[in-house]
Amino acid sequence: AGKTMVVTSLGLLLGGRADPALVRVGAKAAVVEGRITVSGGDAAALRAEEAGAELDDGALLISRTVSAEGRSRAHLGGRSVPVGVLTELADELVAVHGQTDQQGLLKPARQRGALDRYAGDGVEVPHAKYAAAYRRLRAVATELEELTTRARERAQEADLLRFGLNEVAAVEP
Repeated sequence: AGKTMVVTSLGLLLGGRADPALVRVGAKAAVVEGRITVSGGDAAALRAEEAGAELDDGALLISRTVSAEGRSRAHLGGRSVPVGVLTELADELVAVHGQTDQQGLLKPARQRGALDRYAGDGVEVPHAKYAAAYRRLRAVATELEELTTRARERAQEADLLRFGLNEVAAVEP
């Protein structure tokens, strides 16, 4: 008894869909609040701070309000945030275990996370440098692809114009 209520509440706190049916009949809104302990260097703590949240003695305060009309508000560390921020934090903050938990290990992101946690703090700086270099590589690759596409389009247009000029030249007396 109460398991569904706990899981539904966690779902709301972690960015799940807000359903006005969760609001008690006659009430204006349903409010769910949670306090989750995080360490300062944690990915979840860093993302929360990026969103403007403040840690309270190593804990992250999360609240979600769902009105009877279906409108939803999310707060993280005392700041109003988009629900999407809670969704981003979900994997970092809570692990719900079930019969198929091992399936999560098939995801490369989970594998990297496990390796990073096992390696400890020594990999944070090299990992951050690598991530920045990788983002730059992706940006340059995207730019190269765009330039290549534009060059190809210009070459096709030049061919079409040459063809048109040849057609005009062939018609002249």
